[in-house]
Amino acid sequence: MSAHFPYSQACENNKAPILEKLQEIFLASGKVLEVGTGTGQHAVHFATAMPHLQWQPTDHPQAADTCRPRLAHAALPNILPVLELDVATPPWPVESFTWAFSANTAHIMAWKEVDHMFRNIGERLPKEGAFCLYGPFNRQGRYTSASNAQFDQHLKANAAHMGIRDLEDISKLAENVGLTLSENHSMPANNQLLVFRTKRSTL
Repeated sequence: MSAHFPYSQACENNKAPILEKLQEIFLASGKVLEVGTGTGQHAVHFATAMPHLQWQPTDHPQAADTCRPRLAHAALPNILPVLELDVATPPWPVESFTWAFSANTAHIMAWKEVDHMFRNIGERLPKEGAFCLYGPFNRQGRYTSASNAQFDQHLKANAAHMGIRDLEDISKLAENVGLTLSENHSMPANNQLLVFRTKRSTL
């Protein structure tokens, strides 16, 4: 009998193509900080497929309980206890990690929160690490698809601070904290996986 947990169809649809790319990036052993674990579907799928990693789930204090039942049921030895993380409130509860991953958060957070996410990850990311950010992004202020335009209108109708972010603006946040966009992978449903690395690691 299957257990019933909070569920995201989008996570179910995108977990395989995201994993395919992460397996090419998260090669060495180390800790992965996941910002915005949500339902926990990504955490369970990725930690199962990459046992050489310690997966650190986090979410906003108001949302952190959402993933707990699924993670507890999975009982994977390489998934660490969930930490409550409000990206804009210091200090962050995690000091060090090798890799960072976040999916479908940049368009939900307020812009200042996206800035805080990059600043805090940029301060902690080692030279051999990478920050992988998944989601829909605009190019030079333009939507990349009609479905993204509709999604953006839906987001802004729900809350004024939400919205699809511009790739150039995201890249500028990264540059400000010593990160550079090293890879940009096209993903299903008009999404992208952006891979940021420390500038010194690209020399």
